[in-house]
Amino acid sequence: MSDTHQPPMAADALLQRGQRLLQAGDRAGAAAALQQARALPATRLAAHNLIEQHALEGAFAQMFGLDCRIAPGDDIFHFFAGHPTSNNPLRDYLADGWRTLAELMLLLEQARQPLLQAGSVLEFASGHGRFTRHLVKAIGAERVTVSDVVRDAVAFSQSTFGVPGLVSHAQPEAVRWPRTYELVFVLSLFSHLPRGSWSRWLARLWDAVAPGGLLVFSTHGVEAARRAGVALDDSGYFFAASSESNAIDAQEYGTAFTSEAFVRQQVGALMGEAALAHFAPVWFWNHQDAWVLRRP
Repeated sequence: MSDTHQPPMAADALLQRGQRLLQAGDRAGAAAALQQARALPATRLAAHNLIEQHALEGAFAQMFGLDCRIAPGDDIFHFFAGHPTSNNPLRDYLADGWRTLAELMLLLEQARQPLLQAGSVLEFASGHGRFTRHLVKAIGAERVTVSDVVRDAVAFSQSTFGVPGLVSHAQPEAVRWPRTYELVFVLSLFSHLPRGSWSRWLARLWDAVAPGGLLVFSTHGVEAARRAGVALDDSGYFFAASSESNAIDAQEYGTAFTSEAFVRQQVGALMGEAALAHFAPVWFWNHQDAWVLRRP
């Protein structure tokens, strides 16, 4: 029999109570205890994952219709959890992935190459699947491949969402593509790259695009620089060795800002100006510029 009217407990005690009730087969009691533990920062993620894993009452999967488990090492979730404007970081994290899907779909409509028609998608710098889960729901796991330099992130997406995965490398020249893809989507990588690897990554990712396919990536543009209070150099570039990631060296993955002219110059030098199919300033998260390149 479940007992949901308990006096306040320490976070760990609530989590352990929920686990014991699960083992005893008391799903209602377990859900009540774990929902209380989920409301406390110290046990929020562990309780959330137990609720999702066992499809208990209050699971986010009931509203999203997809696997809502979150990896313990997910830096983006911890960014939300520590942000002063986020009063429900679980909901905000999951909704943000859905928002990215909507923004990408609208962008590709403008480029006249709808996402739902893409036969193969490489999500590069995919992290622990904040966006991947929503992409898989939209087009199916069989059409999605993820890649990230963090091995644990790739493994989590493979086991949780059923997608193929490639572990990337700190040096772009060391990455080997097993095939090419109709869409290569790179969200918020070029907004973190130092000057020495920026164009090298652009060239390497371009190699992953199939003939007639698209490379979509985002950058911190001049509006993002203005909001951050940073000044671009004469080439239209700024880099600081700091970011929300704890898994990657900040000298390799910091925070970068680039002008429109800087990006256009890089694209023109590497692919030719005709490759630029669409540019949408301040597009992703009302913060990052979006670039769409089409391979002939």
